[in-house]
Amino acid sequence: MSRVAGDAGAAAGARAGAVAPERRGRPRSAAADSAIIEAVLRLIEDGCSIGELSMERIAREAGVGKATVYRRWPGKSALMLDVMRSLDAPTPPLDGISVRDDLVSLLEFLRRRGLAKRSSALLRTVVSHVQAQPELWAEYHETVVRARHEALLGVLRRGVAGGEIRADRDLDALADLFIGPMLARAILHEWKELPEGFSEDIVDMVLEGVRPRPEAGPPRTV
Repeated sequence: MSRVAGDAGAAAGARAGAVAPERRGRPRSAAADSAIIEAVLRLIEDGCSIGELSMERIAREAGVGKATVYRRWPGKSALMLDVMRSLDAPTPPLDGISVRDDLVSLLEFLRRRGLAKRSSALLRTVVSHVQAQPELWAEYHETVVRARHEALLGVLRRGVAGGEIRADRDLDALADLFIGPMLARAILHEWKELPEGFSEDIVDMVLEGVRPRPEAGPPRTV
């Protein structure tokens, strides 16, 4: 099993239990949750396409009954959303001291995420499946991407409050200026490099343009 799949299995139990709806009855088994998600990852790594996956096959691979799978996920699409979440790395903790450093940390997370997707056929397969289904993609954005966006906005608000960023700029548009170049290379232009130091370059270029301008002094007399 690849490192991506191994890391996913370690986190799958906790994450899968948090996202599926609660049902009355016996408590859910975190071990079963993890085994089912690991089974999906293993099947995909072995060359099974998403279309070839069935809940019955996943149950056999995980060593559980089909009813165990359906108690957790109503169908394959819901399961695949949790599989994608299991592959997600957590947003890095921010020290809250330097606005620049926190911005770099958030962009560096996106850069490494882009590199991981490029190097992992497994991650590309799962992401492509979820992206192709608007309802799943919307739910992923609502539960995962929105939190990252709010973290970025929080740093920008600190920058405005601390006088490091001009207060007359729309913060949502400013956030797009920071993450746009990284997403363009990671998603739209996958042939372009994502080199070390790219995060710092983006942050410094954008911050240079949005720093408060010094107030003009009185006109000089001759």
